Amino acid sequence: MNRLANSTSPYLLQHANNPVNWYPWGKEALDKARAENKLILVSIGYSACHWCHVMEHESFEDEAVAAVMNEYFVCIKVDREERPDVDQIYMSAVQLMSGRGGWPLNCICLPDQRPIYGGTYFRKNDWTSLLFNLADFYKQKPEEAEDYAVRLTEGIQKYESIEFVVAQAEHTKDDLQAIVNNWKRYFDKQEGGTGNAPKFPMPNNWLALMRYAHLMKDEEIAQQVKLSLHKMAFGGIYDHVGGGFARYSVDGRWHVPHFEKMLYDNAQLISLYAEAYTWKPDELYRQVVDEIITFSTCELMSPDYGFYSALDADSEGKEGKFYIFTKDEIEEILGDEAGLFSIYYNITEDGNWEEEESNVLFRKDSDEELAQKLGLPVDELLAKINSSKQKVFEARSVRVRPGLDNKILASWNGLMLKGLSDAYRTFNKQEYLELALNNAGFILNNLLGQNGRLSRVYSATSSQDKSVAFLDDYANIIDGLIALYEVTFNEHWLQQAKNLADTAIAHYYDETKGIFFFTTDDDEQLIARKSEIMDGVIPASNSVMARVLKKLGLLFDNESYVEVSAQLLRNVMPQLAKYGSAYSNWMMLLLDEVFGINEIAITGTEAEAFRKEMENNYIPNKIMLGGNTGSLPLLQDKFGASTQIFICKDKTCGLPANNPADALNEVEARFYN
Repeated sequence: MNRLANSTSPYLLQHANNPVNWYPWGKEALDKARAENKLILVSIGYSACHWCHVMEHESFEDEAVAAVMNEYFVCIKVDREERPDVDQIYMSAVQLMSGRGGWPLNCICLPDQRPIYGGTYFRKNDWTSLLFNLADFYKQKPEEAEDYAVRLTEGIQKYESIEFVVAQAEHTKDDLQAIVNNWKRYFDKQEGGTGNAPKFPMPNNWLALMRYAHLMKDEEIAQQVKLSLHKMAFGGIYDHVGGGFARYSVDGRWHVPHFEKMLYDNAQLISLYAEAYTWKPDELYRQVVDEIITFSTCELMSPDYGFYSALDADSEGKEGKFYIFTKDEIEEILGDEAGLFSIYYNITEDGNWEEEESNVLFRKDSDEELAQKLGLPVDELLAKINSSKQKVFEARSVRVRPGLDNKILASWNGLMLKGLSDAYRTFNKQEYLELALNNAGFILNNLLGQNGRLSRVYSATSSQDKSVAFLDDYANIIDGLIALYEVTFNEHWLQQAKNLADTAIAHYYDETKGIFFFTTDDDEQLIARKSEIMDGVIPASNSVMARVLKKLGLLFDNESYVEVSAQLLRNVMPQLAKYGSAYSNWMMLLLDEVFGINEIAITGTEAEAFRKEMENNYIPNKIMLGGNTGSLPLLQDKFGASTQIFICKDKTCGLPANNPADALNEVEARFYN
């Protein structure tokens, strides 16, 4: 076994028996490269990555290929989910060199870590040839290698950087329309989402557009959001048997997924579909939320209420084998019920995708449409489908399961905490709140050290105070804790969020540039200290910090938080209209700036009942606070004999309302006319 044998990362452990003399990222490997003047080969991936498995099998398990790697390189394996800082640097390098990126990510570097070449997946012969050529290039032309490394490193340091903007411009609806007018040119108006193939759910995109549609009263955008949510939930990207979404579909109609299931996608999709239900109630949204939570708790939750990272795409060496069915298999499981089930999920004898006779379950018709076609009452149709679905689920459960990545990451657990809190906010199911409370307890008890610093990766054995954490860990946990406060009015969660925000500002914020770095000021310094600006499948850590600091600034009447948030938005504003999809979380902050934030304070013995009633109405630009007691500045002098609701904005509150209906009228009058 190589030096990965003592790792805790499932991805690194997958490579522990390779003949490649892998090292984990760290001092031993980096010192060896410098001492022996050897090129470094940095290979980055994650445990659920299908093409990472393919390249491992083809190249890294091959003795001849491994011999070349071991002879000429110091080989370092990196789990991108544990060390996104390392991944960020070398992904920037590959994108600068080739205009594209992805995983597996393979970068060849000088002994001091500066890259000179990189790419993603390589076939075995191409990979071996490339390694020989690069080793010879470094031996024969070290000056050229050095020159290229200098220029590429300068590019990495500038990549995804922004200027400090001093001028305070007034934000308007025109700014919002400019972003969306450019963005909607990329909408797929037939299948939902954007573009052709592959298709990613991008939950933050649709959350931002949903809020835009509501606040701007834009019916065209509203229809695109509803179409996208509907198509995603009906498509094969959704696991109709066990719940939960795959990472993306390889085609343009959400049919055939890349079967890996990630915690971060499903956590955000809980938030998206829960908020969509408040916006435009649809039982499909309720079903999706409940099934994602059921999947997550059954398959991704630890006994201590931390959530694991992912399920692999592969089982038994084949992508998607756990999830697909032949018509014969369905008939064997269901007998006489197979016909209806096959119609409902489009299962055919020949198979509905390229795998011979195999079917990826997906839906075309709504329950009402299909019931009418079949001449069945809707209730009877659903009863039969649900009964059959349970039988298929039980039959599937005895198959060889996809691999589980049992890393517990702070950042992704923050996303899940917010998802569970949002689900409780919408559906008022006590079990969702209990899960959120237990998850929050796990995070604070296991990922927060005595020094007030977070650890990115949960370990039951290592010292948490010495662990690495990144800005996204702080940002997403703060966001989750604020969401939990808003549905419980327990200020303990809010105080914890404030403490983490203060730590993040102290160790990650650069006041001179008006931006947060992704890494701390006192951790290992890599060849570049990067900032995460653009929103992707997960919102950028800077955009999340900007939004949570705005909320905390209002909740604690802290102008310094508000100013940091405002500075971040000023810096990013010149970029927003160019590529809305990559700035969707920033756009939600801009929506709050343009329309203002409803600060809804509910005080008194019936505060919880009033809160629940207020939450039945879609007010996307709001923060909620209150309870029987409270120490927040906005709550001072607002506790009386009866329960009251105060609608406030810009440090000014209207007259108290004695019931939610009057409070909602106040919201309408003050903010939407």
